[in-house]
Amino acid sequence: MSRLAQLRQRAALPALIFVIASSVYVGTSAKRVTHPLEDNHFVHLANSFLHGRLHQEGPPPGQNDWACFDTVDQDTCPNNRWAFPDPERYRFYVSFPPFPAVVIAPAVALFGTGLYDGLFWAILAGFAPAILYILLRHLRESGRSKRRRRDDLLLVALFAVGSVYYFTAVQGAVWFSAHVVACSLLFLYLLFGIDARRPVLAGLMLGLCFMTRPTTAFLAIFFGIEALRVSRRKVARSSETSEEDEASEDDDRADEDESEETNLNLVAFLRAVDVRAALALIMKFSAPILVIGGIAMWMNQARFADPFEFGHTYLQIRWRPRIERWGLFNYHYFSKNLAVFAASLPWLSSARPFIKISRHGLALWFTTPNLLAVLWPKRVSWTMVALFVAIIPVALMNLMYQNSGWIQFGYRFSLDYLPLVFVAIALSRQRFGKLFWALAIFSIVVNTFGAITFNRAGEFYDGDGSQNVLFQPD
Repeated sequence: MSRLAQLRQRAALPALIFVIASSVYVGTSAKRVTHPLEDNHFVHLANSFLHGRLHQEGPPPGQNDWACFDTVDQDTCPNNRWAFPDPERYRFYVSFPPFPAVVIAPAVALFGTGLYDGLFWAILAGFAPAILYILLRHLRESGRSKRRRRDDLLLVALFAVGSVYYFTAVQGAVWFSAHVVACSLLFLYLLFGIDARRPVLAGLMLGLCFMTRPTTAFLAIFFGIEALRVSRRKVARSSETSEEDEASEDDDRADEDESEETNLNLVAFLRAVDVRAALALIMKFSAPILVIGGIAMWMNQARFADPFEFGHTYLQIRWRPRIERWGLFNYHYFSKNLAVFAASLPWLSSARPFIKISRHGLALWFTTPNLLAVLWPKRVSWTMVALFVAIIPVALMNLMYQNSGWIQFGYRFSLDYLPLVFVAIALSRQRFGKLFWALAIFSIVVNTFGAITFNRAGEFYDGDGSQNVLFQPD
């Protein structure tokens, strides 16, 4: 078989997954794919880029999450105002990190700001499940995962339509399209970063993800630990090995490698690291991140006279007083966000439609209970340790953010690290028995309901707009 034929054969199943997933997302999006969406911030940011600007020309096309900067006083604009007599002084900006605007820019160049952006994002959303399959296949073929192809496909389906990714993929609006882009980038980051095998590409993917969802920057910890792991020196074998030992050496090598991988002695791990080799990998990984970080700092300085300000400080929103008091990230927000993350359940009622969901969304374990499997792995390797250690700071940062992900069906901020959780489940060797399959069916039903009803069937969702109502009132 020729190399081209082999490539076609290997691409067939990922391509099929992409087509099926994109078709499901487009079909579920329904009318959202037939017109430009209201909160299409990235379309307008792309249009600004194409015209050589960083700011929005004139008043913004909507009044939801636009940043306004007073270029004279270099401060916030008067809050909740959307038009000013001096537009050069009071400039409106898209404060969301800009890489999704770069992604959609070619389509904007062809179709203008009338682009059907909901259709664009729904089709693009099919890439993440397809890349997940490629990643799981690589783990299986390299011997890292003991899953069968059926197991890999189950995990792909669980992510695609059994997690909060499903309702996110069919929204199209600015807050959700950023997650769509970020998930594909994160799966690529893991594909290139496992075994630190493609450090430059891994760094590029994470750098672009930072320019999409900034809290994902902490996932660099994963590559750092992987770089240390693959840079360990092998313990020299005795030169006096017997002929009998030599005969069995090849048979035992795989078992020895696995035993070394699962021996979680931190001191022994660090002592065996070849520091020079590890630093070489980390430097290659860091190079594209530093370049992308420099571009971000230049943009922020040009817009807000502060290289570290993306613009959320200047949002024209009624929550701005709390941001000015507590900041964007603070322990003050932790308890409320943790309640949403861990304890938000559907509200039951005797009146139609018998069920309501808080606008803060449902708990992560409720929308995808299969994720709990990661807490009971049958095998823990250093790669899994790297995944867990990287997840923790990202999860904590999101729990200390100034809102819970409002407004949402499920805890969408989990998408900043959910790709790592799925890889950890694949590596855990936890058996996918009847309970796992039953929970997967439950997850698919729940998230299909969310994808169909969220932002459409308002009777299923609480109407409170204060952000203060977390649980069903007595």
